[in-house]
This record gives sequence, structure tokens and C-alpha cells, in this order.
Amino acid sequence: MDSLVEGNHTAVIGFILLGLTDNPVLRVILFMITLCIYVVTIAGNLSTIILIRVSSQLHHPMYFFLSHLASADIGIATSVAPKMLENFMVQKNTISYLGCVTQLGSAGFFGTVECFLLAIMAYDRFVAICSPLLYSATMSTQVCVQFLIVAYMGGFLNACSFTICFYFLFFCGPNGINHFFCDFAPLLELSCSDISIPAVVPSFTCGSVIVFTVFVIVVSYIYILITILKMRSNEGRRKAFSTCSAHLTAVTLFCGTLTFVYMTPKSSYSTDQNKVVSVFYTVVIPMLNPIIYSLRNNEIKGALKRVLRQRVFS
Repeated sequence: MDSLVEGNHTAVIGFILLGLTDNPVLRVILFMITLCIYVVTIAGNLSTIILIRVSSQLHHPMYFFLSHLASADIGIATSVAPKMLENFMVQKNTISYLGCVTQLGSAGFFGTVECFLLAIMAYDRFVAICSPLLYSATMSTQVCVQFLIVAYMGGFLNACSFTICFYFLFFCGPNGINHFFCDFAPLLELSCSDISIPAVVPSFTCGSVIVFTVFVIVVSYIYILITILKMRSNEGRRKAFSTCSAHLTAVTLFCGTLTFVYMTPKSSYSTDQNKVVSVFYTVVIPMLNPIIYSLRNNEIKGALKRVLRQRVFS
């Protein structure tokens, strides 16, 4: 049952996720692709977390934050992918009111945590390259834990802004969400109540997070670039660039797609384009991050080889 009667209105108590396509053949193909991506996401990120835990060579702030980034990737993917897979296999994919707000909040939480972690990792690279002698003191264990608390508190507050505003919406008409998960923008389109405040508050909080974290990342990399260009040794420049390349790739992919979805005027792109970009940052990027860091980071590749060698010859 998707609705109940309240006075002269019918209140929606459940929603239907319209998904990506109605084509049955394409749905099967997308199911197989998404399932493979999700399995690789879980395996790759769990492997990253375990490798950082068991390898003493990776017990540094950068990899401490990377392990939490991998956890956030698992959280984002798990918030969306299971329901998305179900959507491909059933004709009418319903989600309860509580299920919708849970998915909305969890996706917002882990997405925000990832933004903050990418900014913190950029600052970590800034300190390591621009002030190497002060690195140990600046990025102490206590400071790293404080940064982590800020990241998770930011995620919690941003998720609260979405979920609280969701409870202020009243749904009394069509309950078909034109998306593959409970994103806030298509929910606003279904609301039959005043959306002036519920629409502004999440946009402000999400926009503030993106602007702040991108600002920290851009300023950090400007100083990093200036420092690298001042280096006289080509080997030093190459090593400095190599420590930043994986992180810079991850930042470009994640922040670029988030900026498109949440900060580009809705009139400038279609709902289908929004869905495609949303698939990218909720499903594809969580799979790519461990691949990017394993292929473009010599310390992780070295640690992986040592761990595998120990397991083979032990």
C-alpha cells in the first residue's frame, strides 16, 4: 500500500523508483554490469582497508585517511547499489517512506564525508611537500583524529539537513520518483506542499560543503605546484607529482560530478543526464578509487607485493 487518506488529501507512504530504463533486455545487461561493479567496489575497498591495516609501511596519515575514504566508498555504493540491482529485476520497484529517507540520509552522509576526506588529504599533501620538516608535528595522530571527527560531523550535519527537510515535504499525488534512488531533487518535484525552505536549506548546506572542500583542495594544490616548480631536482619533482597524481585524479572525478549534479542550474541539463552522472559518483567512482590508488601509488603497490610475498612463502 503506497498511500493513506488524511482529511481531503491522500498522503503517500511509499514511492516507486522508476529507475534508468524500461527496456527489459537493457535492464538485464545493466544488472550484470552493476553487480560486477558493486562486487569489485566491495572487494577493492576492503582490500585497501586491510592492506593499510596490516602493512606497517602504510601507517602514515595519508593512508589513514585513505582507509576511511575506502570505507566511505563502500558506504556510498551500498546506500544505492542494492536497491538499484533490485530495480533491474522487478517490474515495479517500491521503497517505503522510511527506506527512502534512510537512503537519502546515508548517501548524503557518506558523500559529504568523502568530500571532507579528499580536502583533508589535499592538505596532507600540502604539508608533506611544502613543509616536510614540520610534517610529523603538523599531522600528528591527535590532529588526524580531529580532522576525521570534523569529516564525520560534517557528514552527519549535511545528512540531517536532507532528512529533516524531507520530513517537511508532504506527498499527496504521484509517487513515482524519476530516478534510481531517493535523491532530493526528484522528491521535491513530487511534493504538493510549499518547497521554498526545504529546497533552499539542503542546497545551501551541500553547496557550502562543495565550495569549502574544493577551495581547500585548490589552494593546497596551488601551493604544491608552486613548491614543485621551485625544486631544482627533476627526480624531486617527479616524486612529488607521483604522490599527488592518484589523489588529484580521485578529486577531479568525484568533485567534478558532484558539482555538476548539485551546483549546475537544473534547467541546463535533463533528468536523464542527471541519472547518468549520479550513477558515476554513486556506483562507478567508488569502484575506481582503489584502482586509481593501487595503480598510481608506488607505496601501495610495494606494500601489496610485500604482503603477497609473505603470504606465498609463509
